[in-house]
Amino acid sequence: MAIQWFPGHMNSARKKAAETMEFIDVVIEVLDARAPEASTNPMIRELREHRNRPCLKILNKADLADPEATQQWLDFYNAQENVKAVAMSCKSATDAARVPRLCQPLAPHRNSTHKPLRMMIMGIPNVGKSTLMNMLLKRRVANVGDEPAVTKSQQCHKLNDSMTLTDSPGLMWPKIQHEEDGYMLAAIHAIGRNAVFEEEVAANLADSLIARYPGRLFERFGIRDTDGVGVLEAVAKRRGCLKGNRMDIEKAAMILLTEFRSGKLGRISLETPASRMAMIQANHERSKEGIGPDPAME
Repeated sequence: MAIQWFPGHMNSARKKAAETMEFIDVVIEVLDARAPEASTNPMIRELREHRNRPCLKILNKADLADPEATQQWLDFYNAQENVKAVAMSCKSATDAARVPRLCQPLAPHRNSTHKPLRMMIMGIPNVGKSTLMNMLLKRRVANVGDEPAVTKSQQCHKLNDSMTLTDSPGLMWPKIQHEEDGYMLAAIHAIGRNAVFEEEVAANLADSLIARYPGRLFERFGIRDTDGVGVLEAVAKRRGCLKGNRMDIEKAAMILLTEFRSGKLGRISLETPASRMAMIQANHERSKEGIGPDPAME
């Protein structure tokens, strides 16, 4: 199943972001540390590169991600031009307080009341942008919720006499090129539930856990490695998910997804730079064999 999600308000949000970019000094791009590149919006990269704006990439929810994989991503991003990458939890006031100090060296010419540093928070839905905004301003100015696309309009605030901060709505892009990205984005809850089938997303997640973190499902559910569908059936049996006389696979899927998202399965990353390169190469090879469309090589 190819997962796509691009609500109508995101098109106007993209246009507004492009206009605002002209007056911004540093882009703060919030990613999900469990799937950093899958949660990178290529439109954001295009917008900031068009204006030659430096970027602070925040790998948020690092407390839920595999620290070894996170370090690999930090090395990957910090090797890129005009990019600084850090891992943190935006729910931590201490972590959030570091952000302005990390942005300042990216635009050293903007550091006064006459030339304030102008920052804009960007990213896909539900990665923690509004949480970061509220932490930085030390008050609730942005709606926060465990659902994608809570924020639907830009907000600009004065952080102090020499810094301003703009929060933008979560931006998806019109077409997700790699099917695997769609599943990862759905697993981390960056895509609205009306665009996905939880059973398919959970089965895909289970297959990924079996391949990348063998033993985690046994530790949590007592399930021996099988396959994604078998995992959901086993979760349904062990957690008593019944609909009449039949197993409630949909409920079992939500249990698996919820426990992954909350960290109850342990610190898990769904991709690494190496696994992503292998995925893109495999998709390219399949396209050459006529199995599917040719995904853009990134």
